[in-house]
Amino acid sequence: MAEKKTGGLEGVIAGSTAISTVGKQGVGLTYRGYSIEDLAAHSTFEDVAYLLIYGQLPKADELEEYKARLRNLRGLPATLKTVLEQIPASAHPMDVLRTGCSMLGTLEPENAGRTQIAVANRLTACFSGMLLYWHHFVTSGTRIHTETDDDDTAGHFLNLLHGKKPSDLHRRAIDASLILYAEHEYNASTFTARTITATLPDFYSAVVGGIGALRGPLHGGANEAAMELIEQFSTPDEAEKGLLQMMAAKKLIMGFGHRVYKISDPRSNVIKAWSKQLGEAKGEIKLYEISERIEAVMRREKKMFPNLDFYSASAYHYCGIPTVMFTPLFVISRITGWAAHIIEQRADNRLIRPNADYNGPAPRPFVPVDKR
Repeated sequence: MAEKKTGGLEGVIAGSTAISTVGKQGVGLTYRGYSIEDLAAHSTFEDVAYLLIYGQLPKADELEEYKARLRNLRGLPATLKTVLEQIPASAHPMDVLRTGCSMLGTLEPENAGRTQIAVANRLTACFSGMLLYWHHFVTSGTRIHTETDDDDTAGHFLNLLHGKKPSDLHRRAIDASLILYAEHEYNASTFTARTITATLPDFYSAVVGGIGALRGPLHGGANEAAMELIEQFSTPDEAEKGLLQMMAAKKLIMGFGHRVYKISDPRSNVIKAWSKQLGEAKGEIKLYEISERIEAVMRREKKMFPNLDFYSASAYHYCGIPTVMFTPLFVISRITGWAAHIIEQRADNRLIRPNADYNGPAPRPFVPVDKR
């Protein structure tokens, strides 16, 4: 009997991990045994970052010390700022993070005096500054200070973006989003990072590979594509009509379904609730209502559920985050998950080298160039 073949390694067990579970019985997501619902409701991103990188939830004093450590790691070297200033305004912000990470790896290399955990914390702390130093420089010529006294990553990011302390609502919404995006088992970018790690390079090389994989619209870029979809429509009725036309034309609709989840994405309802709350607080609920109609049509016509990316789009928009920064914000969160996987891969490493089914020409004789 012929073996069933599936594309994209779907359903293939590619390794073992103690970091997260995704899609058991078609639903469910846990980080080191803790459900995503509990973490999103009761934890903070720094709490989760510590859990992923160190393997356990911190005690109160450990958490305060960790947050202080991250605050002290937010500054950027002058040489890195010079490099960021050379990146054109036309570049995608994901290219900025990829380049900035690679450059930082030359300035602050991983070595005996700078451990893998130290590098993980450094990147967790400074990715916001990298992104927004470049953003403000290319848009206004302003060289911002990348250190703030904000207690958490969400507040720090929003402060650097808008030049002022964020509202508590916006800060908590982005903090919840960072928790939801932090880790997701063997997704494309994490598997890329682990595959690179298995060849035994430095920490930064694996992260740069992860950023490259995340950049695509079928992975991290899906939240940007979802926003572009939602923004096309002025009313829920217009959205329904437009969506039906897209379906008839067999166009790809981003932000729905998932390779692993078969029933629902447990993160979606969390960010959907934040999107509604943000829209109501802003007095601009139309974007949320359009999103809801799109969800209803997708469920009715395609039996497809929204994934995390779909309602993240409107939530980020309500917080004043430019669409091109949606995927970089994913990086600012997912660096913690990547770090956990890099550390885990190193602890029990074997080179990742799968085989392929060959489907090319049968063996044939070489033909000299003058007889072709």
